[in-house]
Amino acid sequence: MSDSEELDLDGGDAPEAGSSAKKKGGVGSILPTILKFAAIGLGALIFIVTVSVVTFSIMNKGGKQQTAVVDPTSPYQGKRPIYTYYTGIGSVSTKTKDVVGYSVTVDMILGYDPEETAAAVELAGRQYELRDFVRRYFTGKYAADLAPEREEQLKQEIREILNTRFLDTTRVRIVLFNKLDVMEAF
Repeated sequence: MSDSEELDLDGGDAPEAGSSAKKKGGVGSILPTILKFAAIGLGALIFIVTVSVVTFSIMNKGGKQQTAVVDPTSPYQGKRPIYTYYTGIGSVSTKTKDVVGYSVTVDMILGYDPEETAAAVELAGRQYELRDFVRRYFTGKYAADLAPEREEQLKQEIREILNTRFLDTTRVRIVLFNKLDVMEAF
């Protein structure tokens, strides 16, 4: 025997031991790895769903939208409600805020829900305050602010002011102009 030959102390069992180790590492060692990746994937999916649900709940504030945004130009409108109208304000004439004299004549009608039984009494009781409000409101506007293109914006602004500052129990649902004339004074 030379120095380069290896001694076989196990009696030739060494090559078989190496091949059996390869057989043990086959399917038995892959199964835990597959289960580990499946558990990680399932955990990630549960985390993503939980975060999505919580985020959606926060954005939605746990309920339906409180104010309905209605696009007046949309052709898909529901049934228009029927209102009861108050016409006691009458025609109001005043000047605008312009340096060059413009005069405004307004005849405004207020619509409210028919179920509001005390609305007519409250509006009639505040008739003179409403007339004064209309006069002061249009005196504070320029003639350009009273253009026909801005009429819807004017109506919305008047409705909000009336509902927040003037009326206690009644809520104005619609403002109509029977007459809105802006004329240049000579």
